[in-house]
Amino acid sequence: MNHMKQLVKDKLGLSVFPTQSIETHLKAAADWILQAQLGTADDGVAHSYDIRVKKWLASYPETTGYVIPTLYDYAKHYNAPQYAEAARKMTVWECDIQLPDGGVRAGTMDAEIVAPTIFNTGQALFGWAKAYLETGDDRFRIALARASDWLVAAQDEDGAWRRFPSPFTTSKLNSYNTRSAFGLVRAYEAIGNARYLEAAIANVEWTLARAHANDWLPDNCLSDNQDLTALTHTIAYSIRGILEVGVAAGRQDYIERAVRMAKAVAAQQRDDGALNAFYTPEWKTAVSWSCVTGNSQMAINWLRLAQLTGETALVEHAKKANRFNMSIQDLTTGDLHVRGAMKGSHPINGGYMTYRYPNWATKFFMDGLMLEQLFNKVNNIG
Repeated sequence: MNHMKQLVKDKLGLSVFPTQSIETHLKAAADWILQAQLGTADDGVAHSYDIRVKKWLASYPETTGYVIPTLYDYAKHYNAPQYAEAARKMTVWECDIQLPDGGVRAGTMDAEIVAPTIFNTGQALFGWAKAYLETGDDRFRIALARASDWLVAAQDEDGAWRRFPSPFTTSKLNSYNTRSAFGLVRAYEAIGNARYLEAAIANVEWTLARAHANDWLPDNCLSDNQDLTALTHTIAYSIRGILEVGVAAGRQDYIERAVRMAKAVAAQQRDDGALNAFYTPEWKTAVSWSCVTGNSQMAINWLRLAQLTGETALVEHAKKANRFNMSIQDLTTGDLHVRGAMKGSHPINGGYMTYRYPNWATKFFMDGLMLEQLFNKVNNIG
């Protein structure tokens, strides 16, 4: 019944709360991530908490990989070493479960299929790279190099990744793999192998060569209707990948493309700060519910672009998206399974991670708030 109560509150506007300080929202989110780690049988982070069945889902190697840098950043910003220690344990766990060929498995740890997957491997790079830079532990460097080498070897000559798609999604050719290219940038920055940056550039080149005249990317969603719509979650993945590869490679054309795409998304932002979950190839929205993760990811993109290009008009879009997500974070409940967490969708019965609190929604929420704090500090705001 908990999921129905939450749905009724969402529909009636009773799950929208006054926002508090960024620090308060961040602390609750960080503590929930630790709860999600404690909710598993290992040191990974639970995929999500499902309020229909009142259960933590098994650890998820893909997103545990990019939760790691978020906790390291939070630990550093707030002088809170317990979060760094949690991140270190996650990284050791990622090493322990890395497949013999260097790849990272698809799905959760209880999935029946065990197969290396491009996107999941790309996301694990973020954790190994950050943990190696933070600790100097050579085990993390070795795992990072093995996974990066596997990704480079799996790449086709034209820069696409066609082999090793996820067995758990219906899409097999993915423009949002620019996010995996971004992971290779982090590997290049950590251990200096130029092959990783070259592979990242090749993937972005292939991706942008297929773009429509209005910068829309085909094959950019998790589902097989991706010629008709794309989810803000995957649109944001692709934008961030294009942007960060552009920064690392000194490619202004990539950065300018990311700006245009980010502005196209911003043009449809709602008055309350949220984004409707799906966009069409004409950059129009297609549904009324919001993908909470996509809101935070776009806030990150808008703030990064403002940092890099001086497009300060994007800052207000970012702050509005952050405030919307802050307003739907429940800081009042005594249920530690959901206190401080972010939903997959709002209302909670929306079509992405329905009735679940996925770990990556909270991870990107934290990143968006920390980046806003950094932007304000650098620009003497607030």
